[in-house]
Amino acid sequence: MVEPVNETEPRLARLLATWFGAGDLPGAPGTWGSLAALPFAVLIVLVGGQYLLAVFVLIAFVVGVWASGKLASFHRLEDPQRVVIDEVAGQWLAILPVALDWHYYLVAFLLFRFLDITKPWPLKNFERMPGGLGIMADDIGAGVYAGILTWLIAFWLGTAGTIPTLFG
Repeated sequence: MVEPVNETEPRLARLLATWFGAGDLPGAPGTWGSLAALPFAVLIVLVGGQYLLAVFVLIAFVVGVWASGKLASFHRLEDPQRVVIDEVAGQWLAILPVALDWHYYLVAFLLFRFLDITKPWPLKNFERMPGGLGIMADDIGAGVYAGILTWLIAFWLGTAGTIPTLFG
């Protein structure tokens, strides 16, 4: 008689995909993931500025494709709610254009959450990509939209010109 295989949830993928457990908090996991991204963004920007934050966005994306895909596959779900590394990468991307002025972090947070939830065109289509890429892609798109809108608000308020950015 063959013993059944006792698969355990992949620990490293779970740790990263849930952003150290933020995705397991009750209520709105996406909001928890976005909130959990903020202190890391502050620390990253303090250590290395916008350029280091840009590097971490890329790292979070690559790691997120792997970790979210692995966890989704393990649970046989397309996009498990507890996976929030996509919110982390998207939130960092939303902050990126104004990363050196923490006054805009709340604006970037609110815009990112709104756009992540409503998924304006073509973000909803990005979810159709396979595996971890589909999990990550719509949040990256929401981060791009939110980053542009946040920078436009800073520009409109006359402070974008005083903020050194990756874009100028």
